[in-house]
This record gives sequence, structure tokens and C-alpha cells, in this order.
Amino acid sequence: MSAVRLSGVHVVHRARGGGLFGRDRVYALTGADLTVAAGETVGVVGESGCGKSTLAKVLVGIERPTAGTVTFHGRDLWSMTPGERRSAVGASTGMVFQDPSTALNRRLPVRRILRDPLDVHERGTKAEREDRVRELMSLVGLPRALAEALPGQLSGGQRQRVAIARALALDPDLVVADEPTSALDVSVRAQILNLLLDLRERLGLALVFVSHDIQTVRRMSDRVITMYLGRIVEDTPAADVTDHALHPYTRALFSATPGLLNPIDPIPLTGPVPSATRPPSGCPFRTRCWRADDECALRMPDFTAASRPGHRYRCHHPLEEDQPSHSPPRETR
Repeated sequence: MSAVRLSGVHVVHRARGGGLFGRDRVYALTGADLTVAAGETVGVVGESGCGKSTLAKVLVGIERPTAGTVTFHGRDLWSMTPGERRSAVGASTGMVFQDPSTALNRRLPVRRILRDPLDVHERGTKAEREDRVRELMSLVGLPRALAEALPGQLSGGQRQRVAIARALALDPDLVVADEPTSALDVSVRAQILNLLLDLRERLGLALVFVSHDIQTVRRMSDRVITMYLGRIVEDTPAADVTDHALHPYTRALFSATPGLLNPIDPIPLTGPVPSATRPPSGCPFRTRCWRADDECALRMPDFTAASRPGHRYRCHHPLEEDQPSHSPPRETR
């Protein structure tokens, strides 16, 4: 059973500024198709500006698509009334944002921050809500003595634990973590990642993990989604993504962060990422791809199923399935 499903989702924003005849359009998400199953962990990778955060917001109902459908537990999210949507999605999803120092109300103590979702959705009696706050603090490893502390009195790691506890307050089916460790010190990141792994196993959550840390995404996830300029270009089982990714962009991303035990020759990408206001025709990656030809400029390829189960990609000229990651590109088009 799926927790959430996106079908043909587009998100288009109006850019600030613009010329004489109005503002430019920013194509933040284009034709996104994605299903997240109950209990599954999906990692999302790609360069800055590729649409990862927009995808995360769409999944939890914060961002309304310009076109396409978001189906939550079999129901069209945006055909619900605001009250139904708040009840169904607000109580069944949680989101952990990138920077806990800005995601938490600095004027409220930890106890109030964790109790607020319970109050809004009227879960249990007041005494039961206080019990739930203590349970949440214990769940994420926060000492009970910090219940009356303000966010500014906590360390970065403690603030992110509070944010995770708040996301779990209503026993959600789906948690989306958008760059949850990027604002933390390196020494704290491993603790938060291990906490998320532990909670996923203990609670059976569906987890969408968005990150620039390619190798961490691979370790955390069941599947890895690769995004480029607002499009999902590959969907790979995590165990296969390093050696068997077929899209050139996915292979280039993972070659840039090689492991110490298995050296990988980096695949350099030349040229800047194209503008999201004026994306290239056809495949948006063609302007930086060593395999691109005239066909790539004509149309965006549809998804193709790879020989390995659960693996699909969008590329006219995919890499060979048996080509190891440490081999450099063998041809230029």
C-alpha cells in the first residue's frame, strides 16, 4: 500500500523581478511521478536547485502543484476540503526541516513545541498529551530536564532532536526529512542519522530523505531518486546505485564522492547548471552530458525499465548496465 503518490506533478513559480512584460516562470518541478510505499525509505539526490525541497513540500501538502495529482492513502489530496486535508495530512505526515534554529519557535519551551500538534488535533486529554511529550523526548534521546528549555538554550543536535520529535508527535505514516543534518556540526550528523535509522526501524515509518550527502542517502535508503532541473531522471534500488545506475548524471554524482575501499574515477561535468526559468529543450541534462546528441535536444525520454527489478531511468543513451563505476566514460557524442 502506498503512503503517497505523485502523478504528473508540475510546480511553476513566478520569479522575482522580471522584465518589462512580467516576471519569468521558474519550473521547480516538471512531470514528477513517484510512489512512496508504506514503511519504505526513499532517498532524493541532486544538485542545489534541482527541485528536491519542492518535491518534499509537495509530498506533505505544504506546496500545491500547478498541475498533476497528489494521492494520499488513495485520496486526491487537493480535492479535499481544507479541513479534511488538515486532518488527513496534518495528522499523518511529519516534516523535518533543514535548519532547526529557524524551524522551531524560539519563544516556546520544548514541552510546548511538542505539545502543540497534539493540542491542534485534540489528541487525548491534557494529561495524556503531557505523557506523550515525555514519551517523545525519551524516543529521540532528550533528557526530561530540557522540557522547559527554549530552543536557543539547546545545542544544534538537541534542536534537531526536538524537530524530529515534533514530526513524530501524531504517529505519522510518512516523515519527510529535508537536508536534516546539513546545518549541524560533522560530529553531530552521525548521531542524528543513526537516530532516524533507528526510528524508521522501530516505528515502521515511510521516510523520504533529501540530502546533498550522496553516500549517506545510499546507506539510509531502499531506493534512490535522482533529480535534475526539476525532473526525476532515475529511480534506482539503493544497493545498485553506485555500480549499476544507468543515467549519466546519477553516475557522475556518485563518482564525485568515492569510497576509500573502492576507488572511483570522478566523472567531470562541464558547464553550469541551466536556468530553471529557461530550461533546455528535450533532456535538460544534455548541455552537460558527454553522451548527448541531436535526439536528446528534440524530446525528453520517457521512463524505461532496466533489467534489474525496481530500476527505471529517463535517458536516450544510458550507460551499459555492466559498466563499473570506476570506468571512465567510453564515448563522446
